[in-house]
Amino acid sequence: MNTPVLFWHRNDLRIVDNVGLTAAVARSPKTVAVFCLDPAILERDDVAPARVDYMLGCLRSLRNDYQDRGGDLLMLQGDPTQEIPALAERLGATHVMWNWDVEPYARSRDRQVLEALTEKGIQGKGHWDRIMHAPDAVMTGSGTPYKVYSPFWKNWRSHSKADPYPAPEQFESLTAAELETANSETIPQLRSLDMTWDGGFILDPGTQSAVDTLDSFCTQSIEAYDGDRNFPALETGTSKLSAALKFGAIGIRQCWAAAEDMGNQSRSDEGRAGVTTWQQELAWREFYQHVMYHFPELADGPYRDQMKNFPWENDEEKFEAWCEGRTGYPIVDAAMRQLNEIGWMHNRCRMIVASFLTKDLIIDWRWGEKYFMQNLIDGDLSANNGGWQWSASSGMDPKPLRIFNPASQAKKYDPDGDYIRQWLPEIRTLDTGTLISGNITPMERQGIDYPGAIVDHKIQQNRFKQIYKAQRES
Repeated sequence: MNTPVLFWHRNDLRIVDNVGLTAAVARSPKTVAVFCLDPAILERDDVAPARVDYMLGCLRSLRNDYQDRGGDLLMLQGDPTQEIPALAERLGATHVMWNWDVEPYARSRDRQVLEALTEKGIQGKGHWDRIMHAPDAVMTGSGTPYKVYSPFWKNWRSHSKADPYPAPEQFESLTAAELETANSETIPQLRSLDMTWDGGFILDPGTQSAVDTLDSFCTQSIEAYDGDRNFPALETGTSKLSAALKFGAIGIRQCWAAAEDMGNQSRSDEGRAGVTTWQQELAWREFYQHVMYHFPELADGPYRDQMKNFPWENDEEKFEAWCEGRTGYPIVDAAMRQLNEIGWMHNRCRMIVASFLTKDLIIDWRWGEKYFMQNLIDGDLSANNGGWQWSASSGMDPKPLRIFNPASQAKKYDPDGDYIRQWLPEIRTLDTGTLISGNITPMERQGIDYPGAIVDHKIQQNRFKQIYKAQRES
C-alpha cells in the first residue's frame, strides 16, 4: 500500500499545469488533495461575495476532475495552521506539498504550517506555480529586485519558459476508513457562508471554461489585442481570464504557451504585436507578484515617502457617490456601475476611476483599493495594490504624476459612447458628444435621474498638483 502524500490546494484550483501537484504525484500515486476554507480570509472586511462564489464553483469543478480520475478533493474549514498538519497526521502522510503565494498573510501562514509539520515529523514543501519564475530568479545586475516594469520585462522575457505540466492520469483513492478519518466536509453554498451574489460571472468557474475561453481568445482576438485592449465596449479587447488566473483555474504556463503558439502562427506585424502585448500583460501580473514578495510593506501603505503622510481630503459623501456611480462623470459612473453589477471592470476603466478618486476627489487610494477588493471577482492583492499605487502616484512608477481627464479618456476610448450607454441607461438617449463630455445642461437633466458633476476636473487637478508639489518639496 502506498503511503499518502497530502497536496494542499489554495490559488491553484486545477489538476493540469500544476507544479506542486505534479511533484506530489511523482512522490506517491496516493496523492490526497485538500482545500481548507480559512475564516481569517472569509471573514475579512474586504472579501467579495462574487469572488467567493466563483472560488466555490472552481472547487466543485476541481472535485469533479479528481473524481473522474479515481480521486477526490477533501474539504476542511478552519485555521489551516492547525487543520492541515492534523489531517496529514490522521492520514499518516509523510509529505505535505503546496504552491507558494507571495502575499504577506499567506507567507506567514505557510511558515506556521511548515513549523507544525516539522514538529510532527512530516516533511512540508512548497513550489512556485502561480508565476513563471520565482521572485529571486529575476533580479537586476546588482542582485536587487526590480522596481520598474520595463527592465523587468526585458529580463523576465529572456528566461526560458517551462512547458505546461500534464494532468495526472489517475489517482489512488482513499479507503472507506481513511475517508472517515479525514472528516471531510461538503463544498458549501455561498449562502451558508452568510454571503449573497446574483450578478453572475463573466467567465464560468472551473478549468474547462477557462481553457475554452483561452482557446477562443487566441484564435479570435489575440492578434487584434494591441489595438482593442483599451476600448471597454469591445468584447475582443480582453481575455476575461483574470479570475481564472487569480484562483488558478488555469495555469500561467498554459496561457503563455498558447500565446507563443499564436505568435509563431501569425503572419502579420499587427498580429504579432497583439500577441506580444498580451504577453506583456501576463508579465505585468508577474511583476506585481514579485514586487509584493520583495516589498511586503506595500500591502499596508505607499512606496513613495512623500505619499506616506499625504493630506487626503477623504470626503465620505464624495466617496459614496464614487462607489455608487453618481459622480456626474459618465465614463466614471459607467465603470463603477459595471463593477457593482457584475463584479468586474475593464482595465482601462480601472485606471480612469482610480485617477478620478485620487486626483479629482483627493481621496486616499486605500479606500478605493479596499472597495475594489470588496467587489471584484478577480480581486488579487498584488495586482490591485500595484494598480492603485500606480494611479495614486504612490508606487514605483518612474513617472508617477499622471492625471486622467475623464472626458478625454472617454473621447479616446469610448468614442461612440457604447460603453457609457450600456451601463448608464438613463442617459443613453443623449447625443454622443454630451455622453462623453458629461456636459449635460439643466434642461437635458429634466426627466433623467442623473446628477451633475460633483467636482470640476480642471480645478481639482490643479489643487492636487499643488498639494503634491508641496509634499515633494517638504
